[in-house]
Amino acid sequence: MGDPALSRRGFLAVSAAAGLGMTALSGCGGDSDEGSSDGTTTIEWWNITTTQPSKDVWEALAKKFEAQNPKVKVKIVQLENDAYKSKMTALTASGKLPDIFHTWGGGVLKQQVDAGLVEDLTDRTKDWSDSLLPVTKEPYLIDEKLYGIPFDMGMIGFWYNKALFKKAGIAEPPTTWSGFLDAVGKLKSAGTTPIALAGKEKWPGMYYWAYLAMRTAGAEAVQKASDDKDFTAPELVQAGEHLQRLVDLQPFQKGFLGATYSGPTGQAAAVGNGKAAMELMGQWAPIVQADVGKGLGDDLGFFPFPEVEGGKGAITEVFGGGGGHALRRDAPQAAVDFLKFFSSEPTVLELVKKTSVLPVLPSAENAITDPNIKAVQAQLKAATGFQLYLDQAYAPAVGQEVNDSVAALIAGSKSAEQVTASITKVAKEEQ
Repeated sequence: MGDPALSRRGFLAVSAAAGLGMTALSGCGGDSDEGSSDGTTTIEWWNITTTQPSKDVWEALAKKFEAQNPKVKVKIVQLENDAYKSKMTALTASGKLPDIFHTWGGGVLKQQVDAGLVEDLTDRTKDWSDSLLPVTKEPYLIDEKLYGIPFDMGMIGFWYNKALFKKAGIAEPPTTWSGFLDAVGKLKSAGTTPIALAGKEKWPGMYYWAYLAMRTAGAEAVQKASDDKDFTAPELVQAGEHLQRLVDLQPFQKGFLGATYSGPTGQAAAVGNGKAAMELMGQWAPIVQADVGKGLGDDLGFFPFPEVEGGKGAITEVFGGGGGHALRRDAPQAAVDFLKFFSSEPTVLELVKKTSVLPVLPSAENAITDPNIKAVQAQLKAATGFQLYLDQAYAPAVGQEVNDSVAALIAGSKSAEQVTASITKVAKEEQ
């Protein structure tokens, strides 16, 4: 990731571009009170759980932890995805992180670690973190040290409305990209909006380019592009060309460029209310669809991102990740205790049953009852390759450029070649 000072300058540049002042955030992060007069420790917990029922479940878990630990208070800060990323970028630049904070791992976490802001959890959690599924911890391992504790693991795939597929004469979900484009055409002919997309937030659009890059070039080639800081390989340009062909079909809902993901008229609501047939999203999709919309019930189905004919990638190579928690450097023991509580079998079982997360403990797998979540789990277990979300796997500036450039392609202001050239330029500047 390079020199920590350079990383810090990168964070400052991004936060300045986002219009986030340090003064406004000076009261946030690292506010645990370890020396109160009554001996109570207050720990601050930042997360992105803003939709129901997950929001209430997480708040109830914090209260349960407080009941079990009378000398600890949990101050919860819950922010929507984009707002969270922006504020965490600014807090990282200020050098002051919350006691406990949501992380996806990867390059963003590494840059925070390189800046000396994150607690090494290797020894402080070893007596219980060894029981977690090894694959779920991989995004949080940096130089063989553990800097985050997972609570979920999953993948991105297509969530679709079975009734709308049937109406359009689509008997089975497509397994090839040409078949997918044909399905889009059939849905349009049936008067159905094929795909809902949160164009305003950019990261949902990035999923398409990332998967197409994996299908055309292969997961190993995508990793090599990151290692070499060169994304201009012909197969990666082809990924943008395939995406352009989809965009040319005008498959998205009206006003998609201004749509959010979890707003009342956004991507998840469009699918949850039956206004669009598909969305490309993670394992949390059903919960959000039902929270901001009506939800599809038995009409909801899941299928993996199709293969690209002639591509070097396999349909068993998956893109996604999970959620985890990290701690600020020198966080109090109460924060470590909270991570242990959140990773315990009773908590994991509650999360699986009430919020449909994929469990990080082997003993909790039998608690999965939703057939779609079982389908996601089956795809993960059969995976022959895995790629973390690009805007988290890469250094923040590079990840942001991926999101921005792909969004520009979808909006019609960048070509496939310009996308890969822009990402390469930023990646080389990060050396």
